[in-house]
Amino acid sequence: MLTLLRDLRRLRRDLDLPRARRARSLALRHVDAGSCNGCEHELTLVSSPYYDLQRFGLGVVASPRHADVLLVTGPVTTRMREPLLVAYGAMPEPRRVAALGDCALGCNLLGSAQELVGAVEQILPVDLRIPGCPPTPDAIAHALLGLIDA
Repeated sequence: MLTLLRDLRRLRRDLDLPRARRARSLALRHVDAGSCNGCEHELTLVSSPYYDLQRFGLGVVASPRHADVLLVTGPVTTRMREPLLVAYGAMPEPRRVAALGDCALGCNLLGSAQELVGAVEQILPVDLRIPGCPPTPDAIAHALLGLIDA
């Protein structure tokens, strides 16, 4: 096997073949900061076989330590403020934050004022805003794919 790989490398060098471009990818860490779960249902559809964002290099990871993008849904509640900051702090640089849905953007918040901190922008710097209540899977997919090229 090693002989075949060495011969293949030599052949590529002799033919002066261009190197394969590295594929771009993004690891997403989803955090529900207090949503009604409408955005989560649409986010689940984005990972279905119809949209299949994994083929473009977008995948959801279990730990913020492996994430490139923190995807936040819902308005930030007082109980989720600290866990959200901890998740953001655990992410490696460069890190991005995406606010998914109108609640995360601070529009039409439901709940009592003493239980809500507000929009994600009041806590973290937001790089991507995906409006809608809830946003369509097409809008979510289009916005997330735009982050790969940015």
